[in-house]
Amino acid sequence: MEVKTSLLDNMIGVGDMVLLEPLTEDSFLENLKKRFDHNEIYTYIGSVVISLNPYRSLPIYTPDKVEEYRNRNFYELSPHIYALADEAYRSLRDQDKDQCILITGESGAGKTEASKLVMSYVAAVCGKGQEVNKVKEQLLQSNPVLEAFGNAKTVRNDNSSRFGKYMDIEFDFKGDPLGGVISNYLLEKSRVVKQPRGERNFHIFYQLLSGASDDTLKKLKLERDVSKYNYLSLDSAKVSGLDDAANFRTVRNAMQIVGFMEDEMQSVLELVAAVLKLGNIEFKPESRCNGMDESRIKDKNDLKEMCELLGTEQSVLERAFSYRTVEAKMEKVSTTLNVAQAYYARDALAKNLYSRLFSWLVTRINESIKAQAKTRHKVMGVLDIYGFEIFEDNSFEQFIINYCNEKLQQIFIELTLREEQEEYVREGIEWTNIEYFNNAVICDLIENNQNGILAMLDEECLRPGTVTDETFLDKLNTICADHQHFESRLCKNSKFLNDHSLPHNCFRIQHYAGKVLYRVEGFVDKNNDLLYRDLSQAMYKANHSLIKQLFPEGNPVKVNLKRPPTAGFQFKASVGTLMSNLQTKNPNYIRCIKPNDKKASHVFNESLVCHQARYLGLMENVRVRRAGYAFRQGYEPCLERYKMLCKNTWPHWKGPARQGVEVLMTDLQVPAEEFSYGRSKIFIRNPRTLFFLEEKRKQCLEDLATLIQKIYRGWKCRSHFLLLKKSQIVVASWYRRYAQQKKYQQVKHATTVVQSYTRGWQARKLLRELKYQKKCEEAVTTISAFWHGTQVRREYRKFFRANAGKKIYNFTIQRIMQKYFLGLKSKLPSMSPIDKTWPARPYSFLDGVHAELRRIFHLWRCKKYRSQFTEEKKAVYEEKLEASELFKDKKALYPNSVRQPFKGDYLEISKNPKYQKLSSAVDEKILLADVVNKINRANGKGSPRLFLLTKKNVVLADQKTGQLKANVPLTDLASVSTSTQTDGFFALKLKEGSASAIKGDFLLSSDHLIEIITKLHRISSMAADREKLNIDISDEFLVQFKQDKVCVKFIHGSPKNGNSVSCKRKNNRLLEVSVPASS
Repeated sequence: MEVKTSLLDNMIGVGDMVLLEPLTEDSFLENLKKRFDHNEIYTYIGSVVISLNPYRSLPIYTPDKVEEYRNRNFYELSPHIYALADEAYRSLRDQDKDQCILITGESGAGKTEASKLVMSYVAAVCGKGQEVNKVKEQLLQSNPVLEAFGNAKTVRNDNSSRFGKYMDIEFDFKGDPLGGVISNYLLEKSRVVKQPRGERNFHIFYQLLSGASDDTLKKLKLERDVSKYNYLSLDSAKVSGLDDAANFRTVRNAMQIVGFMEDEMQSVLELVAAVLKLGNIEFKPESRCNGMDESRIKDKNDLKEMCELLGTEQSVLERAFSYRTVEAKMEKVSTTLNVAQAYYARDALAKNLYSRLFSWLVTRINESIKAQAKTRHKVMGVLDIYGFEIFEDNSFEQFIINYCNEKLQQIFIELTLREEQEEYVREGIEWTNIEYFNNAVICDLIENNQNGILAMLDEECLRPGTVTDETFLDKLNTICADHQHFESRLCKNSKFLNDHSLPHNCFRIQHYAGKVLYRVEGFVDKNNDLLYRDLSQAMYKANHSLIKQLFPEGNPVKVNLKRPPTAGFQFKASVGTLMSNLQTKNPNYIRCIKPNDKKASHVFNESLVCHQARYLGLMENVRVRRAGYAFRQGYEPCLERYKMLCKNTWPHWKGPARQGVEVLMTDLQVPAEEFSYGRSKIFIRNPRTLFFLEEKRKQCLEDLATLIQKIYRGWKCRSHFLLLKKSQIVVASWYRRYAQQKKYQQVKHATTVVQSYTRGWQARKLLRELKYQKKCEEAVTTISAFWHGTQVRREYRKFFRANAGKKIYNFTIQRIMQKYFLGLKSKLPSMSPIDKTWPARPYSFLDGVHAELRRIFHLWRCKKYRSQFTEEKKAVYEEKLEASELFKDKKALYPNSVRQPFKGDYLEISKNPKYQKLSSAVDEKILLADVVNKINRANGKGSPRLFLLTKKNVVLADQKTGQLKANVPLTDLASVSTSTQTDGFFALKLKEGSASAIKGDFLLSSDHLIEIITKLHRISSMAADREKLNIDISDEFLVQFKQDKVCVKFIHGSPKNGNSVSCKRKNNRLLEVSVPASS
């Protein structure tokens, strides 16, 4: 990567417009275009940065770039917004100077992105730490929130800021951010109710409908379809490159990081939904008996839903849309609103509701990001505000925006000249007055308290009687007619009577950036910004947590009959405060320009750029900067850059840098009037002198490069020759070694071949001798063996004939037994103890052995099976065995329970948080937990209960709450009764006189009856201090309910009763349980 060490190195065009020669508008534009075509989007005018929007991503904002510009001199590297941000931050940190960065330009020029880049750079270079990182994150995350609520898609920009923003970032003495304060100016609230063709409403409306969950939209009473809402334009609902759903999630996350609570975010979304609902309210005329037209709401459904969102009464808001109450002293007059007035009231409420919500958001963000420490802070302000606007149709908004830009231009000229003068005084250079256009006369025309345009507009709005835009224009024609920067068709000055480019309902002001034609239509209404008191009071009556804060004037206790301040008055005051704030800070300027109207990359529209350069006053900036000395540089960097131009200073100068520069300039014979020596800098008056030095330096660098190339080439050739010589010696030595090694290998190979042939011949001769000797030994052995065999057979022949029959019999029996055992081995049955198969015996004489082997195998198989049991499995089988002894052939339900494992804890009491309190109340280990039905003797119906069994107690608890209902010790249990049928009914009979018998016995029903009774019987059998529990299996038994005994009788139900068990009360002494026969 190429590293530049000066602004002048490898320059494309001219990096600083102050050095442009010749300085004309055409050369200015040509320089911008040349740099733009080479992706150089930043250019300087002294300390001012011109930024052209490239409409694409460039690799010039990486972390490496941040480090490259960190702690570097402003003119040390090529122009970049990081250079300005670093200069401002270092001045604030090291010199304790409060800074402000003013970012201006028209919509789509990249102002918002520029402010983000400044903030991200400052966040990257300042200190680190948990608290510092939290503050930085909050400051950065405030941007997505404000952009969602304050930005919109326009024909010029897909993310256009529709408000001005000024943020003061506060730092401590180390330069670490502590917090910040945001001020907003002139939100374009008219966009809420109406958008020009091809533009959208504010982003948050589309983000909410696209990104909110279905549940959230249901709570807000909204639908995803944008076409359902009158306030949202349809032709630009979807914007390519904007993901509204993802942006909504980003905004929610940013609000959480900034510090919004969940209920606050919900309240904000409710107000946004209310604005959408408000736009759907439509009115119809209704004639009254006096002949006057009165407005009525067509469909009240949207009004109802809006009132539910805001927590206000529908009738109150409906009346506020139909009537207007005017108070004067002690009198109240109520008048009806016609349809047009009702629509005006609706839109005024929507605009006020949204703009006040936006102001509340800014205030709420300020509460979160404000600095907590009480000590004095260093401040860096970032101003992102509309640039100068000249449209085909300019109205009140463009008028006050251009007024603000006039004030910014005024303060720019003042601060630039003041900075120049201070530097001249500091360096000891004689100050000469600079002539420039002072736009104070234009500012006075607009803001003068006596006869300024804003003052006359306020006076006209407050005047009793009929007030229209035409009366306001007449007043301007009367008072401002002689002003040199005011033009009107109907003013007293007759020079404009024949100017047909000036319509009758317009006036023209000659701003510093050019003439702007304003149409007076709407000036009075927009300046009044009137919201009927009835609507304010209706909003204040709402139960919504946020609405009362937004409409404090609606409080009937604090009724103020004075008219609220006008929009113009408020904006003038806020601009005055902003100017006072900027006067106390060191200014830094970023002028943003958009190269074309198509949002296309690589397209440079000269006429459009020229238009913006004029109203941004860029040529004026260059002239002011060049009025004194065009270029200045410290003595040390100047000497370091140009020392090769003089033999006395090259290559090293031993004395002070200033003396070296003086020797250099004298040797170059630069005229004395072209430069001056300051205390720490040299000042060059004309750019031609600087370019003369640069040309000489370039030529000298070429000569130096030639010398360096010559020396380098000679060194390279000598090095190459010495390397070749050394290589030749090495190659020769290695070759001689290789030749001797090869010769030795050949001799060695020949010797080995001769030796191998000799050894082979000797080995084969020895082998023949050994084979012959072996054959002789084998022949002798064979003859001896045959002879000995003949002798033995003759000796033992008589014994063999005597015992032959017995040996044949034993051999036959042995073979039969062997065959029998091998066959049995292959036909053994499975290892299951219940498998009763056994292979048939082949011979009858094996009956005894066959039966004994079968018995032994069965015993061994059973032992193997038992060895696989764990303690838990043994207990389960013991319980199953005990259940068999209790219920087999006695209870019809028993066969169905055989295959069901006894699980015990069916509810997982210890793991279920719902029953945690119940589990802690039972101290012992729970052996069985199940849901049973407790039968009510009054109606035979069951109530679900939790049935818990421990070694000492039976516990019954409520299923829903887990509350303990009964705790019966097992010692109080006398017997358990159940039927012989397939039902799950059983009765726990308590001992008479026991503490648990006061309320009587328990009649219960369970799907796990067999397991419950088996565990009860098993526990009583294992306890040494208790009697064995009696199990009564009968279709009719008595149950004690308090003082009465009731007979429980089980009968077979008829098919018409269905397949379920039912229990019915027949009389006070009989409960009849019907059990389906099919079960």
